Amino acid sequence: MIIDAHSHVHDPVEGHLRLLDDAGVDRTVLFPTRPHPERATDLDSLRREMSVLERALDGRGTGGDGYATAWRELDDALAAHPDRFIGFGSVPLNLPEDEIGAFVEREVAGRGLLGIGELTPPPGEAARVEPVLAAAHDHGDLPVVVHGFAPTTAEDLHTLARLAARHPSVPLIVSQLGGLNWMTAIELARETPNMYLELSTAHIVFAVRLAVQELPERTLFGSDAPYGDPVLARVTVERVTAPGQVRDLVLGGNLGRLLDL
Repeated sequence: MIIDAHSHVHDPVEGHLRLLDDAGVDRTVLFPTRPHPERATDLDSLRREMSVLERALDGRGTGGDGYATAWRELDDALAAHPDRFIGFGSVPLNLPEDEIGAFVEREVAGRGLLGIGELTPPPGEAARVEPVLAAAHDHGDLPVVVHGFAPTTAEDLHTLARLAARHPSVPLIVSQLGGLNWMTAIELARETPNMYLELSTAHIVFAVRLAVQELPERTLFGSDAPYGDPVLARVTVERVTAPGQVRDLVLGGNLGRLLDL
């Protein structure tokens, strides 16, 4: 089974399904999202959508109508296509720590979602993820996905590795291969047995090659669609692996094991 480990709700969802079909992807992890760059028709409309993303990544815009809308869109997509989409739910990191466990119980486990993410702590504040890891442990060690590209910093990656070590039964997935800090991400994951690297939007192909070489059982094919393309992401993995066990693990086997699929 080919599983895309990282995608966001599309508008309309049928466009996403076409991308998955083009790539031969059987299922994909689906995160709720507030920005919708796929809606953009020109540079100005893309800037408007990306400004929503920028506010989310720097810790603003974590509540209100946009957040509720994102959850409704996720629910609708999962209900319409349960055979293609694997639901993950995000957690507002500005919640008081003592409310995060109840939120995960109600909005993630209570909805039957299989993981948590994509979390976007503000730069320099990756420590905010720790109560989410504790809640994930309380609900069967749900995988937790954290944004890895900018504005996530190298120090944030070190913080995430330390948090993962304190919660060793919870799979912590760093997305986008840690962005520009990909070498640091690989080194930290190599030393942290429950830390995984999702490979989407890698800007250098040998970064993907080295990640897979170092961590064949803890690297995950992902597209970050609509920001990335499932076809290109799959071809990148296939370009740096030979047919066989390692390629199969990266393209779906590793994530399938984590999610008991």
